[in-house]
Amino acid sequence: MQSQVKDRLAPLGEKELAFFHEHGYYLLKKGCSEDLVDAFNGHIHSIRSADEIAEWALPKKGGQHVTDKDRFSVRLFNPHKHDGFSRQIMKLPVVRGALAQMMGDEAVCVQSMYFYKEPGSPGQAPHQDYYYIKDDPKSMIAAWIALEEVVDEENGCLWVIPGTHKLGLLPHGKVTNLEEHESWTDETEGVDLSREIPVIMEKGDILFFHELLIHSSYKNRSKDRWRRSYVCHYIRNDSTVLFREDLRVKYPLY
Repeated sequence: MQSQVKDRLAPLGEKELAFFHEHGYYLLKKGCSEDLVDAFNGHIHSIRSADEIAEWALPKKGGQHVTDKDRFSVRLFNPHKHDGFSRQIMKLPVVRGALAQMMGDEAVCVQSMYFYKEPGSPGQAPHQDYYYIKDDPKSMIAAWIALEEVVDEENGCLWVIPGTHKLGLLPHGKVTNLEEHESWTDETEGVDLSREIPVIMEKGDILFFHELLIHSSYKNRSKDRWRRSYVCHYIRNDSTVLFREDLRVKYPLY
């Protein structure tokens, strides 16, 4: 382990780490190469376009299989558990290094999701990840990789409310704007949404954000631009996911 730690990258400087701890997020530009993004997108497309899709990769909603047209709209849940390429993207050296700097120790992955978000699809209401995935001690950070040329307000980028990670876990209730947001989630209550700011990203950019940071996305309003992304959730190696048996396995990043 000592030699592995010695080889670990330290991509963030003091200013970048201070920004993360103050605002609850940090955007690492071009953390993943465009060639690797293109190869990963092609790999996932080949999995979902196969005549016979592996059971783990079948499009499902609420645990139930859905129709063939959903091959390229329903997210691919936890591909890192079954697919080597997905696992390699999950543990990019720059991600491992940045997480260790932010957390103060080695990180492990507990969840991954490949999102399609086709034109016209809704976003997710403002929420805190800790509401859905509780860990002890609190250490969870998400790494959100942009898999399109540009991710902006038109095709459904993420919006964040800086500094809200310092508020603790807030009450969540029913989604209020069903025109913009999926109905099956919950949203943070009593939040001043005028403080939201969009996070504009380019292909290969990686957004790291704290488990208590309030964030959201809105409908993809573009006519022909998707908003593919790969999102992994990490906890510190000495932390444990509570209540979610499906997320108890810790995947190391070395």
